[in-house]
Amino acid sequence: MSLKLGKRILAVSCGLALTTAMAWAQSSFITIGSGSTSGLYYPTAVGIANILNDADVGLRANARSTGASVFNANAIGEGSMQMGMMQNNIAYYAYNGTGVEAFKDNKIENLRGLVGLYPEAIHILARSDAGIESVADLAGKRVYVGDVGSGTEQDAKNIMGAFDLTFDDLQTAVRGSSGNAVGLLRDDQIAAMFYTVGLGSAAIVEAAQTAPITVVSITEEQLNQLQEEYAFYTPFTIPAGTYPGVDEDVQTVTLKAMLAASSEMSEDDVYTFMNTIFNKKLDAFYSDVQNPNLEKYFTVENAIEGMSIPLHAGAVKFYKEQGIEVPSDLMPPKSTSE
Repeated sequence: MSLKLGKRILAVSCGLALTTAMAWAQSSFITIGSGSTSGLYYPTAVGIANILNDADVGLRANARSTGASVFNANAIGEGSMQMGMMQNNIAYYAYNGTGVEAFKDNKIENLRGLVGLYPEAIHILARSDAGIESVADLAGKRVYVGDVGSGTEQDAKNIMGAFDLTFDDLQTAVRGSSGNAVGLLRDDQIAAMFYTVGLGSAAIVEAAQTAPITVVSITEEQLNQLQEEYAFYTPFTIPAGTYPGVDEDVQTVTLKAMLAASSEMSEDDVYTFMNTIFNKKLDAFYSDVQNPNLEKYFTVENAIEGMSIPLHAGAVKFYKEQGIEVPSDLMPPKSTSE
């Protein structure tokens, strides 16, 4: 190779590297908070980030594994993340500064809704040999109640409360990641666990394949009592056969998994994000994101059903463009950033 040709190749390589670096520098960067790597929030956020990055629309994203709903809402409030997966009830608590200890005197006023994704069933898993046939039977047992700051933790408190139980009534209220908890259940280190997750969680399937595990039903009477206090819980049936060894339908309750964002994000960036993922790349959203609930339950037309906080202005623009009427109570409050 001649010296002149070598210099030309080096110049071209440097130019390409500089162009790439400039493109990255000019892109808005989004960190999406998810949840445990064993749940469905994480692959959902990873899939969305990958689609956005491949689309080359001036936005870059990465998914971060976190403690899930409560953590993500607080991180958006603090400005350390721009988007986050969360349960719709936790979003409501965060925005209004109620319901959860972490939000008391700590309203997350910059929290905005983007899209409701899929129902999250509250799974109460128990070892078949633990003698647990109802929530009341959890008393005196070692039970996983959710990671600190998770939506599962709040669900466990609410559901146990409907049975006049608190965490103090358990032998041990076990914390940590849901993935580790499923392993503890399989290895007979805990008797039961709460897990708010979409149907078909790989961690539950794996545990049920290797240990005698059952899914505990919530009685109709307790469901009615729960709904009197927490209207966002709705009846839900986990169909027989969803998990190995679970041969009968299980009655439980559900919330909705949603994606939220910071009001500090620009209207243009949020609109571009929404239009890319849920319009131009919707086929990839269904096929490439590793979450079977999306194709089964998600449509753009029902994406704001169950939305519990005001939408971001960029999301409003997207929905109106799609011909979807946005209720007045979901319109964002006036602010300089929206």
